[in-house]
Amino acid sequence: MINIRELDHIVLRADDPREMVQFYCDVLGCVLEKTQEKFGLYQLRAGQSIIDIVDVHGELGRQGGKAPASEGRNLDHFCVRIEPFDEDALRAHLATFGISCEPAAVRYGAEGSGPSIYIRDPENNTVELKGPPDIG
Repeated sequence: MINIRELDHIVLRADDPREMVQFYCDVLGCVLEKTQEKFGLYQLRAGQSIIDIVDVHGELGRQGGKAPASEGRNLDHFCVRIEPFDEDALRAHLATFGISCEPAAVRYGAEGSGPSIYIRDPENNTVELKGPPDIG
């Protein structure tokens, strides 16, 4: 039997990997941990997990076909757990980068139902920012 504990990493293919790295580091607070230029791979530390950004024009990225676009994405969305979840502070932070979002909604996740918002990265991938579960 396989017992999954947590998300280890996700790989996003990108037409402009440097812009994506900048977004995930500057906006979401990830840290560039490792770069493998030979493969066009940028590995970002996201809490206990890794977000890999792969250049679609590089050795690894070409294996996935065309670059993501408004008519076709790599995935529906992925979710990162954040704490604390202060909607006003979060909106203010995102606004400094010109990012807007809908009001927070309660959504179900790995720890139960809690507040979250959706934003888009520079290549139109949807990222869910999820707070702690509501304890009631």
